Order: sequence, then structure tokens, then C-alpha cells
Amino acid sequence: QLTPSSFLRIGQLSNVDLNEDVHELETEVPRQRPNEIPHNEKLLSLKYESLDYDNSENQLFLEEERRINHAAFRTVEIKRWVICAMIGILTGLVACFIDIVVENLAGLKYRVVKDNIDKFTAKGGLSFSLLLWATLNASVVMVGSVIVAFIEPVAAGSGIPQIKCYLNGVKIPHVVRLKTLVIKVCGVILSVVGGLAVGKEGPMIHSGSVIAAGISQGRSTSLKRDFKIFEYFRRDTEKRDFVSAGAAAGVSAAFGAPVGGVLFSLEEGASFWNQFLTWRIFFASMISTFTLNSVLSVYHGNAWDLSSPGLINFGRFDSEKMGYTIQEIPIFIFMGVVGGILGALFNALNYWLTMFRIRYIHRPCLQVVEAMLVAAVTATVGFVMIYCSRDCQPIQGSSVAYPLQLFCADGEYNSMATAFFNTPEKSVVNLFHDPPGSYNPMTLGMFTLMYFFLACWTYGLTVSAGVFIPSLLIGAAWGRLFGISLSYLTKGSIWADPGKYALMGAAAQLGGIVRMTLSLTVIMMEATGNVTYGFPIMLVLMTAKIVGDYFVEGLYDMHIQLQSVPFLHWEAPVTSHSLTAREVMSTPVTCLRRIERVGTVVDILSDTSSNHNGFPVVESNPDTTQVAGLRGLILRSQLIVLLKHKVFVERANLNLVQRRLKLKDFRDAYPRFPPIQSIHVSQDERECMIDLSEFMNPSPYTVPQEASLPRVFKLFRALGLRHLVVVDNRNEVVGMVTRKDLARYRLGKEGLEELSLAQT
Repeated sequence: QLTPSSFLRIGQLSNVDLNEDVHELETEVPRQRPNEIPHNEKLLSLKYESLDYDNSENQLFLEEERRINHAAFRTVEIKRWVICAMIGILTGLVACFIDIVVENLAGLKYRVVKDNIDKFTAKGGLSFSLLLWATLNASVVMVGSVIVAFIEPVAAGSGIPQIKCYLNGVKIPHVVRLKTLVIKVCGVILSVVGGLAVGKEGPMIHSGSVIAAGISQGRSTSLKRDFKIFEYFRRDTEKRDFVSAGAAAGVSAAFGAPVGGVLFSLEEGASFWNQFLTWRIFFASMISTFTLNSVLSVYHGNAWDLSSPGLINFGRFDSEKMGYTIQEIPIFIFMGVVGGILGALFNALNYWLTMFRIRYIHRPCLQVVEAMLVAAVTATVGFVMIYCSRDCQPIQGSSVAYPLQLFCADGEYNSMATAFFNTPEKSVVNLFHDPPGSYNPMTLGMFTLMYFFLACWTYGLTVSAGVFIPSLLIGAAWGRLFGISLSYLTKGSIWADPGKYALMGAAAQLGGIVRMTLSLTVIMMEATGNVTYGFPIMLVLMTAKIVGDYFVEGLYDMHIQLQSVPFLHWEAPVTSHSLTAREVMSTPVTCLRRIERVGTVVDILSDTSSNHNGFPVVESNPDTTQVAGLRGLILRSQLIVLLKHKVFVERANLNLVQRRLKLKDFRDAYPRFPPIQSIHVSQDERECMIDLSEFMNPSPYTVPQEASLPRVFKLFRALGLRHLVVVDNRNEVVGMVTRKDLARYRLGKEGLEELSLAQT
């Protein structure tokens, strides 16, 4: 039987590494797999590493920087601009590819099902149509789910939480690989075509980030090709800047909102920010939306008319017809409250669902089955709703792509079908722009209710899919309903236009679910092409965020927390001034001497129990016993490169010159440094000595042990550090602060709480 101790060893599986962990389970508990995995959200996982935003200023680095003259720096700057332009162009092209493929495949599917329904409505036997629709959906989603579950589990979901973590400085395995990009693009096409309640906008942000990470390194580790370009940018500092540009380009391609993209990067992502970076990111976003626009215009056959700036186009809102008056502002604020409450409900339901999924649905085959089930249920619900709806509208003057007649009179179509029998993007636009009276209130109410639960069930499946469009659609439906009931109450007064309230409802619902403020306001303004609504949208989003935060946190933050990622927020917890660095730091620290035996280094690196990544270097006086003062800091990756290139000399001739390494040797090994097990060191070599003086960072950041937690936090977060050495007043190393030590402290309901660390 399973003993509690084996459960503790298994600890906690997060969504990211399922395959590896299941193999570990098989080795630990022979012949039986646990059906339930205990999962505790009050844990921080130790399997995530930090990115090092701080350059190691060792002698090699300083020599290289001194060799570079002013002209060479200018070429580096030009290269940065070129990379940003390439990021923009490629992100735009990927967005075009997704859009065109989805449009054709979904169009084909809806035409087939529509012909089938029209055929069977006349002669009875509509259950065949339902079967056809459900089977088409389930089979398409099955393919999309299989590639994600079995090939690259990181590509599941929208990818925004993962990119948020990456820009925060957490290295999530496989998140910016080429393989992830391919799976992401195919997966999102299949899940949208499969009729799930998902959007293709969220994954664009992830795709843009992968493209940026790939281009800026000038090589692909998945393809094992090195193009020998952009080698200067092979370090975390540069890569992270380019990834934030890629995320912005993704937003801007998805919504046609370049400024919104820059603000998204600023609000959700980068911890380090400067003016030049902002300008480059804006450039990448502009290029991306322009590329998408021109390619789609050529594809739609009007080459000179740039009319589709983003994947989703909300259409124009005319300011003349649709202004707003002072007395509507309280109504908008009320809508914000509703959006916040509904968003909090959505997040709470999704939280319980995700906990259930982590505990029970952790095998890839089960995940695929669940995705197919959701697809079939979505089709069935849509079909039943259309079948039972008696809401008929005349076809003339309406712009419905696939009008379903069903039991309506000739020349009329079923208006429930415009909501369900369409890709979600088109449904949103219809809800915004259809003339008043196109929808029955009953239709809208039923649609909102069903779609709310479907979207909630769908987010967190093992398919690539975003939550932006479903939230907009839910909000637009209840907002339109709200507008219709207002015009009933006011006897059809002119200002109660349902389209305007649909827009506000959409903003409120999306703000209540994802809790973005600044960037979302600008994205909504740019996507509708209307500045008039800036103030009401801002009010609605602020209210939705305040109300929602009172109940539960935003969807993305919740998923980050469920995956136990050591995420650092903008500020330290407010009540943490009583803690000092001495209480927060990790001890004991493994120190290396400046001239160290190779055997000692190999043993320290091979020790799996400590598994440190940064080692303080202390002065080596072999005769004395006391701990010597701090001289520098060296990273595991640097030591591994030194051992790999065998940079050491025998003890007898210490004054011999060691083999000179260039900084290029370290860059070529980045980002996947070989594990220590793959490096062979013979018995004789273990006795050699290795001199760390020119490879260590001689000026690491240190704090005294009396520093308060907010002070340590601010230094760590603003500089994007990975290691912060704690010293006493004699400059001797007493501890080390890493990301996990700071992320452990969180404000809970009762005040400051400390999370425990889990090995998995």
C-alpha cells in the first residue's frame, strides 16, 4: 500500500513537468500509480530556476567591453533594432497564418454542418446532424490535445502566465523553445476550429515571445543549428529584453493595438525598464501590426486598403450615434461591479477545477479524453440551444455568415445560431454591432449562462487556447442584455443603445477575470478605434478590478500560484518590516576558495542534496581555520564550462599560465549548460588546482545581515538578481538570499504567512 511518506516524497506535481514526474512515480511506487496526487497550493516548487538579469562583471567581461570601441557599440545597437524589426515581421506572419488557416477550416466545418442541418430539417432526423457536429469537434480537438499532452505540455493554456513568469525572472522549462511554438500554433488552430470556447489571441503573446527568444539568440537548440549571428546577445539580460518585445508584438498582432502591447509588457512583465527599451518594443509592436495588416489585406484581395490591423476587429464605433451622457456613468460603474463579481466567480470555479485536474487528471491520456469530452459537450449544448430557441429574425439586411433556418419561416434565420454557430470572434462583433432588436433577451440570457460554464470548464484543458475572447463574449452577451432591459425601462430612449453596453459589459467581464487595468483600457480603445469611450472603459475596468480583488485574485496570478512558481510581485508584503535578512537567508552556504582543488569543485557540483547554483568565493589562506572574507561569486554554469575545457593546472606548478578561455566559450554553452554528470574528470585531474580569480564576479551585490526584508526585496527585484550574498560586519559570508527565500513570504488572510518549499 501507499504509505504517507511515499506521498510526501512524491510531493506535488505541477502542470508543467507531468511526464517526467510520472516516470519518477513509477520508479518509487512499484506497479501501482496513485489515483490522487496530493496538491497543496501553500508550497513553492524548487524545480524552477531564476534568470540572471545581472551581468557577471568578471575580468573576461571587462576585457571584452574595453576592447569594443564606440563604432562597435553602434553596430550592436543597430543589431538590436534589426532583431526587433524581425520579431515584428515574424510575429505578424505567424498571426496571419493562424488567422487564414482558422478561417478556412472553420468555414469548411460550418458549411458541412449547415448543409447537413438544412438537409435533415426538411426530412427529420436531426440527431444525425448533432452527431456529425459533435464528432467533427471532438476529433479535431483530439488531435490538438494529443500533440500538446504528449509532445509539449508547456504549450497548454494561453501561455500568458508562463511568459509573465519568464519576464519576472523565473526560468520555466521549455517555455521559449521552437518546439513549443510549433505545437502552440497547431494546437490553437485545432482548438478554435474544434469549436471550443476559446480564443486565438492569448497564445499569440506566447508565440511572439518564443519568436523573440529564438531570433535574438541567432540559433535554435531544438534544430541544433547555430547561425553564428547575434552572439553578443547570448545571456539572460538581453534575451529577457527581447522576450518582452516579443510579448508586446504578440498583443499588438492579436488586437491591432501597438500601444496596448507596450503597456502590457510594462504592466504584466518586465521588472527592468528604460526608455530605449520602450522605444524598441513600440517599434516591434508597430511592425507586427503593420505586417499582419498588409498580408491580410492582400489575402482579402484589397491590397491598398489596410483595414484589418489585428486578429480580432471590433469594428468601428461611431462617436456621433454612440456618445455617452453624464447620467450613464453610474450605470457603467454598476456594470463594473457586476463584471467584478462574475469574474471572481469564474476564477473561483476555475480554481477548484484546476485543483481537481492536478490531483486526478494528471496522465496525458486522461487529459486528451477530457478535452474531447468538453468539445463534444460544447457542440451538444450549442445544438440543443439552437434547437430549442424560437427566436427568429429576418435575413434581409443582416450580415450573418452561416444563417441556420431550422424551424423558422422562409426568409428568416435562428438568432441563437449567430451566437453559437460561429467562431467566437465573429460572435463578439455581431453582439457589438447588430442593430437593436436582433436578439431576444431570453436568447442572450441562456447564452450567457451556458457559455460562462463552458468557458470556465475549457480554460485549463490540455489544449492551447486563450481566455480573452470567451470573456469578451460572455461580457458582450450580458452587456447587450443589460442594454435591452434599460431601453425597456426608459421606453426606448435614444441613449440606451445595446451595442455600447455590450462593449462595456465585455470590458467589465474581461477585467473581472484577468484584472489588467492600464493595458486593457488601451487595448479596448485601440481595438474599437474610439477614444470617446476611454473614460467609461477605464471606470469599468477599475471597478471590476477593485471588486474582483476583494474576493479572489486574477486568473493568471492564480494559475502561477497553483503551479507553485516563486513569483516576485512589485512590492514586498506590507507587514514584513519586522523580518531581517538573517531570518530570510538560506544557510549554510557552500563557499569555494579562490584557488580550489578540482576534486572539491566536482564533489560540490555533484552533490544533489544542496544543488546550489551560486557559490561565494572566499580568500584562500590554507593555514588559518577562520572563515575568510568574501572575494567574489561564481555560478555553477561557469564552473561547468571551466571543467569542460579543463582549465586547471597541477599543484606543483601553480605559476603556470592556465588555458585562456574567451567569453565566447561561455556564450556558446548558454542556455543549456551540460549537467555535471556528463563531464568526466579523471583521478589525477581531481588533484589539480583551479584558479577562479578571472572568472568569478569580483563585485557581487551584498547586504548586511541586519537589512530588513523590504529593503532586500527592493534590491533583488529592481536589479533582477539571482543571488544576493548576506555578510556580517567583517565581510564574512553568513548566508545567501535567492528568489525562493523572498517569494516564500506572502500576505494571507490572517497576515504574513510563510510557504513551505517542496522538492518537486
